[in-house]
Amino acid sequence: MKMMMEKQPLPTDDDKTGTTESEVDGYAGEESQQGASEPPARAGWNSKIEYFLAQVGFSVGLGNVWRFPYLCHQNGGGAFLLLYVLLMLVVGIPLFFLELAAGQAIRQGSIGVWKYISPKLAGIGYSSCVVCFFVALYYNVILAWSLFYLGNSFQSPLPWEQCPQQGNLTVQECEKSSPTSYFWYRKALDITDSIDETGSFNPYIVCCLLAAWTIVCLGMFKGIKTSVKVMYFSSIFPYLVLFCFLVRGLMLDGALDGITYMFYPRLKIWADIQVWRQAATQVFFALGLGFGSIIAYSSYNPKNNNCHRDAFTVSSINFLTSILATLVVFAVLGFRAKNKAMKCIVSNVKQLSELINSGSVDTIRIPRFNYSDPSSVALADYRDWFKEHGNFTAGITDCDMEKEMQTGVEGTGLAFIAFTEAMSLLPGSPFWSALFFLMLLNLGLSTMFGTMEGILAPLTDRFKTLANNKTKLTIFSCIIGFVIGLLFTQRCGNYFVAMFDDYSATLPLIIVVLFETFSVSWLYGADRFLDDIEVMLGWRPHVIYKYLWKYICPLAMAGLLVATTVRMIITRPVYRAWNEAKATEEFLQYPGWALAVLALLIIFAMMPTPLGFIHSIMQDRMKKASRDTEIGRYSIVSTDDKCETPMTDMSELEQRNGAANSLS
Repeated sequence: MKMMMEKQPLPTDDDKTGTTESEVDGYAGEESQQGASEPPARAGWNSKIEYFLAQVGFSVGLGNVWRFPYLCHQNGGGAFLLLYVLLMLVVGIPLFFLELAAGQAIRQGSIGVWKYISPKLAGIGYSSCVVCFFVALYYNVILAWSLFYLGNSFQSPLPWEQCPQQGNLTVQECEKSSPTSYFWYRKALDITDSIDETGSFNPYIVCCLLAAWTIVCLGMFKGIKTSVKVMYFSSIFPYLVLFCFLVRGLMLDGALDGITYMFYPRLKIWADIQVWRQAATQVFFALGLGFGSIIAYSSYNPKNNNCHRDAFTVSSINFLTSILATLVVFAVLGFRAKNKAMKCIVSNVKQLSELINSGSVDTIRIPRFNYSDPSSVALADYRDWFKEHGNFTAGITDCDMEKEMQTGVEGTGLAFIAFTEAMSLLPGSPFWSALFFLMLLNLGLSTMFGTMEGILAPLTDRFKTLANNKTKLTIFSCIIGFVIGLLFTQRCGNYFVAMFDDYSATLPLIIVVLFETFSVSWLYGADRFLDDIEVMLGWRPHVIYKYLWKYICPLAMAGLLVATTVRMIITRPVYRAWNEAKATEEFLQYPGWALAVLALLIIFAMMPTPLGFIHSIMQDRMKKASRDTEIGRYSIVSTDDKCETPMTDMSELEQRNGAANSLS
């Protein structure tokens, strides 16, 4: 195997001059000494289950609950599931395995991993850190909202069950919309009509944001040793809640209708390039690729850990969690939609009955169902009559259950409006509400721990001063996160959350993963990387990974990058705004200054990658000039040209001492 880069192969346990390990459950270990090519000693997981909880907790987050169900419903139901599984097998799992293997072999965070492979690639790790910071800023605001709703759940009736009164009149904004929409937009956010109107800070959300960052700080205080203790609860509790909601949801009227709408396959969507883009993006973000958190968590593993099996297991759990959450969401939303559709029928049948009694309806258009008892009319009977005669009957409207299901089922609207409204219809609604928002809080916390680890681990690995003051760094990072996060607690803060969520991470992460894949498969060498994994695991992964890493994954990432960029250029970015006068949502285009902010976010996140490359080249030239002036002070170590090994750049002394061994 010929040397393709300036770096030695991934380190093995044999690379150390001396090692001592302390095992707990035969799993975790710490190195006390390291050879010339070994990264600094680091702690390990106490058990495999701790590592598993951390990886699953990071990858399974709020997106599984409110983004995946929405995408699945809007993009072909069962057909979207098949497309998602295909992309996960061909692109998601191979890239997930690549990051797991790199982190486990090199035992450092994202900065150290790519710097180890080549100093020119160190900027990739810094880009990951920047993106993690952007995500942490707005993600913790969502936790603050969950805390606010959790605190308001301990009262009966719930504050979003009924519209408030002003004197003897119902508040008009609430009457035009719904109690849940009014509580979300007016009480929780006190939102402005557009992003141009800043408004004052919301004191309740500010306090909740402070509480959220305090919880994160306490959980990360001593690194993985403390965060994993919290994860025992935060990673397992959401599954208990989801199963409880599934059992309760399946007992509700309309639940099966909701699930049927959800999974009904529409294969024609496979011809739509945007559906492929959305499926690939969801795979990308669901697994947490490019954040550096996967690399950071796997870096605490022992070298012989079966990361190949972990890649399939974690990805499968993530997918099954999305399916479970989708069943829960659409069972409950089906109940909500059926409830609203039946209210619609009652209202229309009453009006129809009055028209019939007054003789305003032709005899041929009089329905066969019992219109004198509106509550007894079945949804199917009413819709059959409406399709045939409804358009000819003045003032009578359709009652479409599927249309009701599509209302407010995207992103925060699903959690804080649609699902909240459905829970308010259940007996014992405060209990179910508290359970739901406690679940959201725990889902967000486990993801936040992984995101923060994606920032802290690479920086402490790279800078010794920060490593010696990791506790102070953690506290300082949380304080900075809270201070900057105050931007999102303004009355227009929800619009900034949407901006960061849609644009601050998408393009930069795609570019980061594209560089990761290219650097491993082409610069370092896919065969060489598989050789290193074989030494690490004791067996060689299938050769198909070579072709996936070299061709399929880079092409898929490049296609996703082009599709995303073209869409942003052709279609001016818009956001969902709340119009107080109309009491409804509407799409508005981002103003010019907001587009400038979007561009700066993307540029700032991507900039470390080219800057790191340029910095490395300049350093190489300076070192070369320095060597040329002082070449007489050095001796040349001869090598055997027949020895095809990537380790020929190491000194003869290191080879004699056995500090590092060739993989050839």
